[in-house]
Amino acid sequence: MKRETALNERILYLLRRPKYRPLDKKELARALGYRSDDRVEVKEALRELERAGQIARIRKNRYILPEEADLVTGKLQIHPAGYGFLTREGDAGSDIFVAAEDTGTAMNGDRVVVRITREGERGAGRGAQRTAGRVIRILERAHATIVGTLQQTRNFFYVVPDDPRLVHDVYVHPRPLPGAPRRPQPNDKVVVRLEPWESRHVSPEGDIVEWLGPASAPGVDMLSIIRKNNLPLEFPAAVLQEAEAISESVEPGQLENREDLREKFIVTIDPDDARDFDDAIHVDRLAGGEWELGVHIADVSAYVAPGSALDREALRRGNSVYLVDRVIPMLPERLSNGICSLNPDVIRLTYSVFIRFAKNGAVRKARFARTLIQSARRLTYKEAYSILQKPPNDKLSRRLQTAWNLASLLRRRRFAHGSLDLDFPEVKVVVDRVTGKAVRLEKIENDESHQLIEEFMLAANEAVASELKNRLVPTIYRVHENPDPEKLAEFREFVLSYGFQAGDLTHRRELQRLIESFHGTPEEQALKIGLLKSLKRARYATKPLGHYGLAKNNYTHFTSPIRRYADLVVHRTLAERQGKKATRRNVGELNNIAEHISTTERVAAEAEIESAKIKKLEFLQEQLTARNPQVFRAVVIEVRNYGLLIELPDVLLTGLIHVSSLNEFYRFDPARRHLVGRQSRRTLAVGDVVPVIVARVDPFKQQVDFTLAEEAVARRARPGR
Repeated sequence: MKRETALNERILYLLRRPKYRPLDKKELARALGYRSDDRVEVKEALRELERAGQIARIRKNRYILPEEADLVTGKLQIHPAGYGFLTREGDAGSDIFVAAEDTGTAMNGDRVVVRITREGERGAGRGAQRTAGRVIRILERAHATIVGTLQQTRNFFYVVPDDPRLVHDVYVHPRPLPGAPRRPQPNDKVVVRLEPWESRHVSPEGDIVEWLGPASAPGVDMLSIIRKNNLPLEFPAAVLQEAEAISESVEPGQLENREDLREKFIVTIDPDDARDFDDAIHVDRLAGGEWELGVHIADVSAYVAPGSALDREALRRGNSVYLVDRVIPMLPERLSNGICSLNPDVIRLTYSVFIRFAKNGAVRKARFARTLIQSARRLTYKEAYSILQKPPNDKLSRRLQTAWNLASLLRRRRFAHGSLDLDFPEVKVVVDRVTGKAVRLEKIENDESHQLIEEFMLAANEAVASELKNRLVPTIYRVHENPDPEKLAEFREFVLSYGFQAGDLTHRRELQRLIESFHGTPEEQALKIGLLKSLKRARYATKPLGHYGLAKNNYTHFTSPIRRYADLVVHRTLAERQGKKATRRNVGELNNIAEHISTTERVAAEAEIESAKIKKLEFLQEQLTARNPQVFRAVVIEVRNYGLLIELPDVLLTGLIHVSSLNEFYRFDPARRHLVGRQSRRTLAVGDVVPVIVARVDPFKQQVDFTLAEEAVARRARPGR
């Protein structure tokens, strides 16, 4: 390993020399003193350095440093319209725009090298020129396979990818597959292994390697998402064997050396359909007006030993994935829904954080202990919210009201210290258990019951992060770095176009004021989404870089070890903070874990969002044949010459009202950004709230068109229709 590192450094030193001229592999090997029979080592080093983005290949396969030819390495994100943006590695500067004709044969998510063709205007606003570039080399394909729907023309078969960001259809030659009941046919969902694709002027080709079933068959849509994201459905035999060996109840020997909290009135509050309860709470009001908060988290580390089959599989998965119709758990159900779940009226092993707060909500001190609890009640969010809306009249309601008094105090303090209100309502898709069809949509608001648990989990996570940082214990932090000022400037221009006033958004107070100004407005959803796109993505790291959105200097994930591997690592490092155990991982290993689970988290989030969107589209498609189609409330979020882009707040989905669906001719006014009816003089502008019904659903592009409800009724009422 040291020899490989030394060779890499020698190559980089050679390329940095002032008189270096671009050399190819053979010339570099000779310059480094390698004979022809030893050049394999040099080739491997060059391949490794190129893959890492430290060197680049130019014409005639000669090597240089990337900065010498305006070359940038990063990940390409393709828009469904065909163009893309390159995110530079290491967040080194703003994204680079790549026009559709400049993407070459790169696909969404590929790691590529881009040559900069135009420098952007630094610090300029939304209308300014972006830095632009052209893909010159693909270093690493994001996916070896794609999932899509088989289609047929008169002369050939092709597969339309499920991911609309994969803008090219893939040509295939269907053949019988082992284990499949029949040869793939048009409108079947299939998995395709891509063949090398060298020229943009020739469509990509591939081989069908798995038949998933007819696109309309129950469960095939979710199976497609699972295959597309390479999500594991089954646990390896060794993992299940280890899980089966764990007792379903706490053993007497496990009670030793733990603080006994079984007499405490401890409760859990979770969603209605939750089965894995990994956090419980209690709050005591102390003499003198102070508070004590106890946050009790399932002690998964007591059952999952480092390096075990359970541990290796949990790390590989990184986290649980919550699709609309199922959970793909990080741990086998025997643990996640059994011995680790804090079910009521049974003894459970926990890791507890006790925080003493002053009367004003300031943290006085915190302590941490391995504990055992016996939850008194399992509450759903709906039950807790109902209790909080009534005067307290029993032990449970009084305890819950005391907890809310503290939580509301902590929430006010958090926003006073600069935390950003980026909460979104959630729309839950309820599906039929037999057919898998979406039957209704439920909007879940971030009410007091959710806020209560949120504030206590935030407090516990911050306390643990501060403890580990102060003791200099290597661990994994949850970080959200400060945003790029240029991105905030672009967002400011976006906000101004909606008619809101905005100052310098690099000042946190101004950003808070802006968010508060559009709270409750029709445009709130669109503007919050725009803000999120302007901020960096939260991730895991071994350095305590702070959390911008929460305005916290120290933050980690500790409260969900059943469903997140990061929390399990933090539990272990917290237990080892006295330095008495030899299982502490080194920083290099923790860095690799942090990078891996940041990736698995992104994959899980995309799969969860897509599963909900597919089912929402399915629900909307049913409206096309309904006798009395549902009328939805829509907000106009943008006006174009071809129609109105709208957001359905009760569905959390965007769509289009095309001008052709309107009953009269509308003129587009680009200055005022609205449509004006030629006869009625009616204006349709950003912020308008209009009733709509579904007009068309495109499952391939995952798009929905709507029409104004009153115009649809008028059309149906016309004579002869």
